[in-house]
Amino acid sequence: MADLDLLHFEQLKLEVQAEYLKNHHPSFDDISKWKGIDIIYFQEDLRRKAKGNISEKSFYTYFKNIPTTKLPRIDMLNLLAIYVDYQSWYDFKKKHLFANEFISEIEKPTEIIIANEDASEKAENIGEIPEENSTKNKDESIVLQLNNTDKQENTEIKTISNHKKNNVVFELYYRFKEYVWLGISVILLSMVLILIFWQRIFATEYTFTFIDADRNTPIKDNLEIKILKDKETPIQFDLSSSIFKYRTQSKTLKLEVTSPFYKQDTIFRNLDLAHTNEIIELEPDVYAQALYYYSTNDISKKREELDKIISKNALIYQVFDNETYGVETLDKQKYIGLVTTPTTSLKNFKMIETKVSPETKKIILIKFKIQPDEITK
Repeated sequence: MADLDLLHFEQLKLEVQAEYLKNHHPSFDDISKWKGIDIIYFQEDLRRKAKGNISEKSFYTYFKNIPTTKLPRIDMLNLLAIYVDYQSWYDFKKKHLFANEFISEIEKPTEIIIANEDASEKAENIGEIPEENSTKNKDESIVLQLNNTDKQENTEIKTISNHKKNNVVFELYYRFKEYVWLGISVILLSMVLILIFWQRIFATEYTFTFIDADRNTPIKDNLEIKILKDKETPIQFDLSSSIFKYRTQSKTLKLEVTSPFYKQDTIFRNLDLAHTNEIIELEPDVYAQALYYYSTNDISKKREELDKIISKNALIYQVFDNETYGVETLDKQKYIGLVTTPTTSLKNFKMIETKVSPETKKIILIKFKIQPDEITK
């Protein structure tokens, strides 16, 4: 019979576990693995539903050991049975009979005593009360039992309260850590964005307007600007107007300006002292402008003027936008004949480069192209 009772107790523990899991979420589903706060919450639920309590020592004795080798007292068995909605331990066994098992009516309890483990343990440690004092101490024992129960409940309530407070503190601590990491991440991201867009955010924009030194008018011809930096490849800009804008954080700036009709010039600027808007004069290349003028305008004695300013041994190149051939070499007379013959193609004449000999003051290099009509439209 004792072995069957132990088997019934294992059944009861499984139902207690299932009942608690309906509304609670302990660290583990298996009741034998509960500890600490899980046991405290279980004790609280047991008091709420079955109006009784078992001590933490009893929990470890009867729930941690699998399988259980000894049966708890009847009051604890009744308490657990009531917790899972049975009238008593007897009622539980009666509804879980094994094959050929018989339960005597003698086992049916006449009065169910709800377990109070802490008070019972203290009573066991004190020992039996003498019979002659039993009547006198009966009320005192009941009062003491109630006081002990109240103290135990107050202690357990304080333990639960302290644990809840600790949970709040831990939650606030982890949230604080999350906010700290979030703040650090935002700061790091901001620093990265500042480094990436530093040039745009903190750089100063400088505007340079190029004018003809002789006419004091804005240059309308194409300009090529190169930003020269130490140990770096030049940065090139092609302008179709006289205004050049450049944004930088550097303290100095070095520009190289070239044009088919103006002499090459290299400009140095200390940006600490420079204005953000500046006008720069470029000296015209008189020979290049004259050559262009005589090559594109039908005036009298144009051939004679071209013959005077072009060297006899000048290198003359015509550049084509053609996949088959790109450059054709012309001699002086052929070039003069080309640009002095009245044709509509001369309106698309474009001077690319000229060079003048310092000794003879004559043009020794001409590079030009005649753009197709479809490109200029």
